[in-house]
Amino acid sequence: MRQPLEPFQIQEALAGLEGWMLDDGKLLKTYVFMDFKASLVFINRVGEVSEKINHHPEILNIWNKVTLRLSTHDAGNRVTEKDLTLARAIQSLAVS
Repeated sequence: MRQPLEPFQIQEALAGLEGWMLDDGKLLKTYVFMDFKASLVFINRVGEVSEKINHHPEILNIWNKVTLRLSTHDAGNRVTEKDLTLARAIQSLAVS
C-alpha cells in the first residue's frame, strides 16, 4: 500500500502546482481549451504520460473543459507522492 501524504505535505506541494487544489481529499484541476478537439488532444497526452508512470487520473470532459482528479486507490483514495508526480507531469504538458 502506498503511504498517504499528510495535509501539510500536500499544501506545500500545491504551492508549486499552479491551479491545483485539494478537493474532497483529491488533487483537482480544471483546464480550459479553445474547443472540444483541443481538449481531446490534451486528454490523449495525459493518457500517454499516465501510462508511462502507471498512474491514471479521473477525467471529466465537458466540451472545452477537462477536469482531472488525482488520488491513489491502494492508499484508500488519498493523495500520495504518485499523485504529485502525475500532477507535475500534467502541468508540464499544459505548458509545452
